[in-house]
Amino acid sequence: MPQPSFPLRSALSLALSCLPLATMAAAHATAPTEQVPGVYRQRIGALQVTALFDGIVRLGRKELVGVQPAVVDHALENRYVPETDKGLQTAVNAFLVRDGDHLTLVDAGTAQCFGPGLGQVLANLRAAGVDPSEVDDVLLTHAHPDHLCGILDSQGEVAYPNATVWLSQADAGYWLDPASEAGAPQGVRFAFALARTAAAPYQAAGRLRLFQPGQALPGHAMALDTHGHTPGHVSFRFDSQGQSLLVWGDVLHYHGVQFAHPDASFEADSDRQAAISSRRAMLSQASDGKWWVAGAHLPFPGLGHVRRDGDAYAWVPAEFSPL
Repeated sequence: MPQPSFPLRSALSLALSCLPLATMAAAHATAPTEQVPGVYRQRIGALQVTALFDGIVRLGRKELVGVQPAVVDHALENRYVPETDKGLQTAVNAFLVRDGDHLTLVDAGTAQCFGPGLGQVLANLRAAGVDPSEVDDVLLTHAHPDHLCGILDSQGEVAYPNATVWLSQADAGYWLDPASEAGAPQGVRFAFALARTAAAPYQAAGRLRLFQPGQALPGHAMALDTHGHTPGHVSFRFDSQGQSLLVWGDVLHYHGVQFAHPDASFEADSDRQAAISSRRAMLSQASDGKWWVAGAHLPFPGLGHVRRDGDAYAWVPAEFSPL
């Protein structure tokens, strides 16, 4: 084969001599700091379930009550739950359930209520290829700000212009009533005004509907009574082709502790004993029924299964899978 001419040899030599400089420049380039959109899809029967990441909050160890600190420390040992002086990292997730042409959003995230680092549900919904105007119904597990505020956008406008919002009668009777605020614990009083503000435009448009547990809801959802975290906290079960999905809201907050110790309570639970009973019931039914579980405060995407582990339970996260 003929050797390259001198000009070509010179060009090749110059290009090769520049490679270390190019490599050094690439190595010193600023590394990206943003994650890809927080979206994950899972097929469950004929349903397409899309997990939508809203952001993270931090919950302190001291907010776990009914269990000794040493037990908490032992439960978290080797769990590698990110922790700072502000508390343990806890995800905030919402879930979009597509049943044919019907789109049901379960919980809506925080919008502007909890400050920067949260309020990502709307952006992630759009990243998933869904316009908010396409959502038919928003089912709320309860009226706390990290589940309800997101029915408004970051500007305080209606986020889902064609959706009907569904809230349990018991939670609406408590959180939307100004009279309840005066008798509430000081630490949760801020949430009442946030709930009323978020619900107001839907109420005015006749698109806030109240329901009782056990009532059939749009998208073939069934509301299950899981009160305790709030007076009207519910979970939603969707059944399709022999499979079940349980979207359980705030049945559990500290995944590193409460699967192994279901009697450990969150300080913010309005009725701790009822919350424990609801948690034990859902853990038992989900594990025995081999239900899919979607958790608002499980590590994103918050989808997986519950298995029994001796007298307690353990979380089995979903494997990444194609649709």
